[in-house]
Amino acid sequence: MFEDSLLESGGRNSKLKRRGPWATLLSFVLQILLIGVLVLIPLIYTDALPKQQLMGYLVAPPPPPPPPPPPAAAPVVKVAKVVSEIDNNQLKAPTAIPKKIQMVKEDEAPPSNGGVPGGVVGGIPGGSSGGVVGGVLGGIISSAPSAAPKIATPKRIAVSQGVTQGLLIRKVSPTYPPLARQARVQGTVMLQAVIGKDGSILNLHAVSGPPLLIPSALDAVRQWKYRPYFLNGEPVEVDTQVQVNFSLGGG
Repeated sequence: MFEDSLLESGGRNSKLKRRGPWATLLSFVLQILLIGVLVLIPLIYTDALPKQQLMGYLVAPPPPPPPPPPPAAAPVVKVAKVVSEIDNNQLKAPTAIPKKIQMVKEDEAPPSNGGVPGGVVGGIPGGSSGGVVGGVLGGIISSAPSAAPKIATPKRIAVSQGVTQGLLIRKVSPTYPPLARQARVQGTVMLQAVIGKDGSILNLHAVSGPPLLIPSALDAVRQWKYRPYFLNGEPVEVDTQVQVNFSLGGG
């Protein structure tokens, strides 16, 4: 029995070996034809395809919305042209004949110049229009330019120390106080002075400085002399400051 099975299997293997390459090629050709038939059937019989799904793919997209309407233009108001019958204080010929013609009467206005035509109240007949009271002489006097009022010159003005130094013509040096020299006191004394119209010192007082040096500075500055300061051609009093320096090295 075992031998029979061996013989039977051996016979089958021999049959398989007998199949040549033509059988394999024929098998490939049949498979290709079968696949081609399966592909061509849907193309031939299109009624079996889903039409709704295909139509959904072929529908064009909706058109874009229309643009907004332009803003409404402002209404044009036509203004009727009014044709006046008076041009440059002269009547023009009417373009149409009115049905009714009315006569307008106006009362004459009384003259505002006192009865003198073309003149002013108080004028004389025959004078020029727009004249003034008093005639030609009054017109000349009123049209003459009036002199500018003279500005009063002030009695006293404030002037800087630099300006008054240029006006100084006599300067007396102060004496160094012995007590201040012994105490080794030195510094600057600032004085407030009023210079008169003739250049002399009228008023003088100390503003700042060492107390030991102030009396000597006052005595010296009272003897100073300045040139008069002129304003608008007139001499005026000057309010200024005077600086006096005390130094142990220079005296």
